[in-house]
Amino acid sequence: MRGVSDVADTPQPLLLDELMPWSVAPLRLGRGWVLGPDPASLRARWEAVVRAGAPDRDLLFGPTRHRTPRSSVAALPGQRTATTRFAAESGRCPDPVRVLHGPFDEQWLIPDHRLIDAARPELWRVLDPTHQIFAVEQGYVPGAPGPALLATALLPDGRSPAGRPGRIRPLYRRPDGLEPNLAPGLTGFLAGRYGHEVGPQDVLAWALAVARPSARGAVVPLPQDPSVWAAGVAQGHRLRELQLRGAHGAGRPRLPGGRRPYVRAAVPDRPASLAYDSAEEALLLGGTGRISPVPEAAWEFEVGGVRILERWFEERAATAPAGTLEAIGPGVWPKEWSSELLELVTVLALCAELAGEPVRCEDVITRDELTSAGVLPVPATARRPASVLDHHEEGPGGQFALL
Repeated sequence: MRGVSDVADTPQPLLLDELMPWSVAPLRLGRGWVLGPDPASLRARWEAVVRAGAPDRDLLFGPTRHRTPRSSVAALPGQRTATTRFAAESGRCPDPVRVLHGPFDEQWLIPDHRLIDAARPELWRVLDPTHQIFAVEQGYVPGAPGPALLATALLPDGRSPAGRPGRIRPLYRRPDGLEPNLAPGLTGFLAGRYGHEVGPQDVLAWALAVARPSARGAVVPLPQDPSVWAAGVAQGHRLRELQLRGAHGAGRPRLPGGRRPYVRAAVPDRPASLAYDSAEEALLLGGTGRISPVPEAAWEFEVGGVRILERWFEERAATAPAGTLEAIGPGVWPKEWSSELLELVTVLALCAELAGEPVRCEDVITRDELTSAGVLPVPATARRPASVLDHHEEGPGGQFALL
């Protein structure tokens, strides 16, 4: 039996929080109607609430302690939206933006700060369609299978399907791929250890390949062996390309020809159920809709103990209470959803294949080594967002925000 002193002397594993020190809490929307799987429904919801009279508008809006129709707030960075109080709003809906809603679920969001309780403007400030990648820690659920860390080029809301929400870590602290969000000196230390240049995306790739969950956050050991590092980075880059789903020049994910899923029987207008036929490797939507082949690994793929395909379907098939804005949605199953489902099956199947080839990292770089090299502890400034901006931001009432 290990004694108390033995436990105390056991070195704590390295955390992603030490390697990528700046992190942001998940978004808190405050009202569900501002997010949805299709942009047309969001525009229709906007029209419904804007056209409503004062008492109904308040009820439809869904006031919270942080936002009411009379809240005065600044515009989100990079978004051209009104900053007058929403109670006086009469214009068109801002163009919805594509976001990552929880793991693997790409949806749409109305990018209006007046409608979102905690939009995390610091994330919008560094959003960059060409360079930025967000590493999203998943909520910790003891013993649950699935990745501890995911990557996206979209703005993530950081929602976890189960467990305590994780953190959102931009790879860069500024737009245009400037100032990596890494412990100062980390890439130089790793380059010296492995004998070749190490870039920010290599560090992210390694983390995607080996991160494992813990109650303290994602654990990311660093290997002593350059060959182990190379194998993990190669696998992580494949995971990154899959999860970016065509962004930043990455190719769209594809399974080999004979394994690509197709819609074999049309999805009914309003499918109410999703099931899996393991013998036929088929997804059954509403009893008559059929998609195959769907590898069993894609159907079983979980994050935080929740099946991703089931959660994705529930987000689109759920029925909201009549009279609410959330009840405004497509009358029939859009063809675009079937296309998105085919791609999601492909992504999950390929991610599952890579998960079946784990990178073994046994001889690790110690915290003492990183401390001796001056990489740790991370300075407090590295945990705060960058403070220098290259554009104006509109504050409440059309005034420029003071930063």
